Amino acid sequence: MTETDAALAVFGDFAPDDGPFQGRPAYDNAVARFRKQNIVLPTFAQLRDPSTIPTEIVSALAEVDKDAPDPRNLFRVHWYNQHADKPNGPNYPRVVKVPDHVILPSELTGVEARIVLALGNRFPMIRAHKVLAAYSCLVARLVTGRFDPTANRAIWPSTGNYARGGIAISKIMGCRGVAVLPEGMSRERFEWLDRWIDHPDDVIRTYGTESNVKEIYDECNRLAAEPENVILNQFSEFSNHLGHYGVTGPSLERVYRHVTADRPGPLAAFVSASGSAGTLGAGDYLKDAHGAKVVAVEALECPTMLYNGFGDHNIQGIGDKHIPLIHNVTNTDLVVGVSDRSTDHLDVLFNTPAGARLLTERGVNPAIVEALVDFGYSAICNTLAAITAAKRWDLGADDVIISVATDGSELYNSEREKVMSSHYGNGFDDAEAEAVFAEHLTEVDTSHTLDMGPVERDRVFNLGYFTWVEQQGVSIPDFEVRRKQAWWDGLRGLLDRWDEMIVEFNEATGASHD
Repeated sequence: MTETDAALAVFGDFAPDDGPFQGRPAYDNAVARFRKQNIVLPTFAQLRDPSTIPTEIVSALAEVDKDAPDPRNLFRVHWYNQHADKPNGPNYPRVVKVPDHVILPSELTGVEARIVLALGNRFPMIRAHKVLAAYSCLVARLVTGRFDPTANRAIWPSTGNYARGGIAISKIMGCRGVAVLPEGMSRERFEWLDRWIDHPDDVIRTYGTESNVKEIYDECNRLAAEPENVILNQFSEFSNHLGHYGVTGPSLERVYRHVTADRPGPLAAFVSASGSAGTLGAGDYLKDAHGAKVVAVEALECPTMLYNGFGDHNIQGIGDKHIPLIHNVTNTDLVVGVSDRSTDHLDVLFNTPAGARLLTERGVNPAIVEALVDFGYSAICNTLAAITAAKRWDLGADDVIISVATDGSELYNSEREKVMSSHYGNGFDDAEAEAVFAEHLTEVDTSHTLDMGPVERDRVFNLGYFTWVEQQGVSIPDFEVRRKQAWWDGLRGLLDRWDEMIVEFNEATGASHD
């Protein structure tokens, strides 16, 4: 048995081969639905390299609004979209050769290392890269006969962006989606959901805010009692990890090669807030390809990995108080804690005239200052963690750290209003901007870090037992097998299998975008 076969045996991501299989009725119903609605599925290889998308599909996209619920936008669920606010000719928005990214200068970061963030708000429909995770999770189930779009409801548990991505993917695939997320998330998330859903009860607001993931799971367990509901839990769907390993990882590799084309340097690290741990799969790819260290980030107010701690915080989009099942903990090299006080106040700095003046006066290129509006809370969190890693490892000017800006600041306008009201009632002026810069950028705290040697990797891995074995019923052997890197290596073979199955599925539907 190969390692891929072992992974299949544990988690059941089986293929509809030439003979009968358990999900044949669901598979046949999906084929009929997609044939009727003329829906074509992109392969992971096409999302990894959009230049391989057939020209007739690219031409058809020219007439499609990037943020519309149009099935053709599935072929935009990648990192290579042109900035939606900069139209250029009939193919707006076009595919770019290198994913949009920002290289943060030392005048901003205070370190010599090149810190580079790819911009997630170039993704379609939700303007956040979690739509890729949602597509990865649903398409893997569709083509293996584990989701019937004519009968099943797709349940999308999340702290925000993944649920929005799931609703978007469900809608354009012609099935019903349900978003499950904490009631305290940003107003903009719920406003988006209100525009996209057809049934008001398809948005379920659970107790709490970012830290209340267990309450989401409890609601999903209740929903799972109804056979038509299929729970697509981003924290335990390994297709989330694989989508980022196979698409985000190579896309960031393209960014790295572009950044170092004129000035070579090592890829020192990949940094990402844990959240569902899906994006950390890109770090696994970059470690395999370039030896990059993997840095996982969490909120200092809820330091689960750092200190076995708990609490509440406002770095929306990163989740906590548990270790996701899809987190490859024993491949993680460093854990960094970042305070939501820093993300709250730097968001104000990056989105106000006083902040822009200060950064420009400090020598930051105005184009970079303008680009900081593309940084949402988790992007700022990732930036601070990258600075922390650069300081801890004393990285030099040639070293490169890659990270992602999951979403943009436009999702946090209402949260910024709260910060302004509670802390800057008289306005945010030049003196406040200086103070924020000094506290949160000049004096980035490196004390809340943890090198992940064998003992710490095992400790953090073991923390997952309490969520997945005791609460969610994963068997101990299935839980334990993830401790071995050979198992993760075997899991990666699923991507090629799924691509073959996507091609077969499209051939069965006969759909096209001619």
